[in-house]
Amino acid sequence: MVHHLGNLLRFFQMSFLRASGAKIGKNTMISLGAKIDVRRGKVTIGDHCLITHGCYILSHDGAAHIINPEDNGTGYVTIGDHVFIGVNTVVLRNVTIGSHSIIGAGSVVNKDIPEGVVAAGNPIKILKELDKPYRPLPKVHKNVD
Repeated sequence: MVHHLGNLLRFFQMSFLRASGAKIGKNTMISLGAKIDVRRGKVTIGDHCLITHGCYILSHDGAAHIINPEDNGTGYVTIGDHVFIGVNTVVLRNVTIGSHSIIGAGSVVNKDIPEGVVAAGNPIKILKELDKPYRPLPKVHKNVD
């Protein structure tokens, strides 16, 4: 019952994000505890992604004009297909995360991440390149008893 209620809430969350201008691909799961900032800027998330609890995806920077008066703070975040973003990760504006990448928990993504890597840390660092052909995230997540 709780699982079905969570799915219903996730449906409303995804509908709200899409109505607010975010582009979210098919079979992408965004945890109810994740925050996707769509007030200013542009957020694009590909197909088959998993964005876990506590993640913040920020498409703008409210303090940018203090550093540069000509910067209005508006930006973008682009996330490719088959991307996993670990718990409590912050993705800052003007960042692209390549397809088939894994972002470790607690990371601060402040620069572009190429396709097919494992990256983690604050600030983020590339830890490993994944072997091709890339394995996709599972289409259905199995329950573990």
